[in-house]
Amino acid sequence: MADLSQYVRLQDGSFIFALLCIVFNPLFWNVMARWEYRTRSLSRMVGSPYIACYCLGAVLIFLAAFRSHCFTEAMRTQPSLGVLETPGPYYLGLILLGAGGILVISSFLALGFVGTYLGDYFGILMDEKVTGFPFNITENPMYWGSTANYLGLALTNASPAGLVLTAVVAVVYKVAIAFEGPFTEEIYRKKAESGKNK
Repeated sequence: MADLSQYVRLQDGSFIFALLCIVFNPLFWNVMARWEYRTRSLSRMVGSPYIACYCLGAVLIFLAAFRSHCFTEAMRTQPSLGVLETPGPYYLGLILLGAGGILVISSFLALGFVGTYLGDYFGILMDEKVTGFPFNITENPMYWGSTANYLGLALTNASPAGLVLTAVVAVVYKVAIAFEGPFTEEIYRKKAESGKNK
């Protein structure tokens, strides 16, 4: 088997920058969301939790688009792998792009903008947990749909560097879920308790 370093140049500037973007995004939104939850500083700064949530959401959309651009640039500057330049991996990549897109879009439609972009950390809570599609398929469809999109991009571009970066995306999301899941459940537990005490 060929040495991985022949296909993934870890010292390449585009690769390193894409890697940093992949790690930075979830770190940024978790830090900002928890800071807002504890201090309400963003809401006070703009005068409304809704406006603050929309502002942070706009920043997160920009960061996600920039991360995807960096991911694509990293693949462009790296070698491709011949075994991936066949119809099988290419069509699998297209299927993953389609499935990932469905998961991302349907979870956004189910949650809405505020639900998608951390509204619960701003004190904007949903009436109940969303359990319909796609949440009846996977607990975190936005994250796994996004991961499927990156894997699809890597396969359609026959990019070993894209596969490595996708693995990093999956690991980073897994860590983010481990932090976000219990924290979000605690927010809703407190809401339920305060409702009972009224």
